[in-house]
Amino acid sequence: MTSTTEISPSQWRHWRLAREADGLAWLTIDRADSAVNALSAEVMTELAQVLDTLQSAPPAGLIIRSGKAAGFIAGADVEEFAGLDTPQQAHVLVERGWQLFNRLASVPYPTLALIQGHCLGGGLELALACRYRLAVDIPGTSLALPEVMLGIFPGWGGMRRLPALIGPAAALDMMLTGRPADARKAATLGLVDARVPPRLSDTAARRHVLSGKPARRARGIAGWMNHAPFKSLVAKRAQKQVNAKDPLGHYPAAPAIITLWSQYGGNALAAPQVIDRILTSDTARNLLRVFRLQERLKSCGKAREGASPVQHVHVVGAGTMGGDIAAWCALKGMTVTLQDQDAARIAPAIGRAATLYSRKLKDPYAARAAADRLIPDPAGDGVARADLVIEAITEQAEAKQALYRAIEPRLKPDAILATNTSSLSLATLRAGLTVPHRLVGIHFFNPVAQMPLVEVVQAGPDEQGIQARACAFVGQLGKLPLPVNDAPGFLVNAVLAPYMLAAMRHVDKGVSPETVDRAMTDFGMPMGPLELADTVGLDIALAAGQQLTQQAEPPRCLADRIARGDLGRKSGQGFYTWHDGKARKREPGTPPAGLAEQLIAPLIERTQQQVDQRVVADADLADAGVIFGTGFAPFTGGPLHYRNNKLHNTSTT
Repeated sequence: MTSTTEISPSQWRHWRLAREADGLAWLTIDRADSAVNALSAEVMTELAQVLDTLQSAPPAGLIIRSGKAAGFIAGADVEEFAGLDTPQQAHVLVERGWQLFNRLASVPYPTLALIQGHCLGGGLELALACRYRLAVDIPGTSLALPEVMLGIFPGWGGMRRLPALIGPAAALDMMLTGRPADARKAATLGLVDARVPPRLSDTAARRHVLSGKPARRARGIAGWMNHAPFKSLVAKRAQKQVNAKDPLGHYPAAPAIITLWSQYGGNALAAPQVIDRILTSDTARNLLRVFRLQERLKSCGKAREGASPVQHVHVVGAGTMGGDIAAWCALKGMTVTLQDQDAARIAPAIGRAATLYSRKLKDPYAARAAADRLIPDPAGDGVARADLVIEAITEQAEAKQALYRAIEPRLKPDAILATNTSSLSLATLRAGLTVPHRLVGIHFFNPVAQMPLVEVVQAGPDEQGIQARACAFVGQLGKLPLPVNDAPGFLVNAVLAPYMLAAMRHVDKGVSPETVDRAMTDFGMPMGPLELADTVGLDIALAAGQQLTQQAEPPRCLADRIARGDLGRKSGQGFYTWHDGKARKREPGTPPAGLAEQLIAPLIERTQQQVDQRVVADADLADAGVIFGTGFAPFTGGPLHYRNNKLHNTSTT
């Protein structure tokens, strides 16, 4: 083992520098008083001091690594972005990282970023400024430039160095989507020089940084695309794709990234007007708010100290919801037993799971292992071994209660019993249970693999312990748990019902379904309310509307379709004709003025009611739930935030 000497001055709080006898230096980032590394102003100032120290006595090579178990570097300090009030502050923040990472990139000695865990935003920009990069091949390693998802751009060199490294097509795809690359994909892209196993990471880093190999760069066609005349063609193609996804320009950061790369060489300081327009925009503020809301939901999913994670899940009901919940649990490493009346009813769920695993897990061995964790269990033998039992059968209270009576005597003493009900009262379902508070609601949304939110339902304030355990389970699944109290429709379905019914009332008035849906997709929704109703099922929409609103008569267009047996996507016909899972639509008309505001008004009103009635703890959690549960336009900051901003703007004009 090579001996090392610690040379970090005592005033450094976030970095540790050590030299080996052969001159190799190891620089460890370990941000003080934080579970994760983030590049705050203080952290960046200290890094400049590190480079000062190394400038006076250059090492044979420098390896930068993390001292955090959570990962490499999570990016810039989001709180500092959130505190930007003036264009001048935005310029200072961009210039700080741009100049510092340019300095790192120009040092005369070889540098290497040893990346284990997340390497995001400014963290990846730091790694890109190094000559070499190695990715430790573990499940948590993830490299991304997700700034666009916060309404901003990677201004510390990422827009220049990433296209030069992997070519502009792949680089723009990463920057415009925020999509991460795991260790395997990063190596394939050329984003890292190699992926290495954990046990060999230090040895590999030592050898590679002293290897004398030339730095990677994009070659062949990928390299040519960084230069005229191809560069403008790449930019035009990328802009066309952005326009198709966001035709009304709700998210201006994406086109700004294209402009900064294609016209300014990735240097935002050369385009101060872009910095002013993007970093201090309402969209950036609102998307930063959404990020904070997401982090709050994630915090709800953290296990209490000393709590044991769920290892075995038993799911009763192998239909679409139950089968997909079971598949997702197995994907996330849990042993899952899946019960239904017979093996034939379970088989389709196993088939869907195999498709999910092949899509999500590129390694065939990992996909096989996930499939092996999902065990058909028609007899329900897994009940007695499970840490958590999830019921996902028909929405009939009597059927669920009968199932609970059969299951409860077989449960382990500390096992959780959960229902995936979307509408039935938890208090009603508990009737007859020996230990009523054992039953908790864990309400997933369809499709399970895509929807990030899960409502976790408690029936009383004295049950926070069981709800916390259920939230921790949701966190294990990589989902966002939203604690809610027992009430009809909880939060998400309660706000969607009046929204969809309002859309149908406009169809009754003669507005085409395509025009209604166009109004809301123009507003920023991922899907219009009538396409959503078709997706949910018109029979379910009718039942929810009757239960969750006080409207005596359903909309005529809904009643007529149900009478004909047109139930939406599942029957092939609803408001639209469905083929291969996609709605066929006619050309929409121009939405009447104010239509979008009329449609979201009942959604916003019901969201406020759910807060007033304490279904959710506060307005921020309500906004988070509606954004992540319905796709409510994130750039608005959420329905209640949107309403309050409109009221404020009205009062100040």
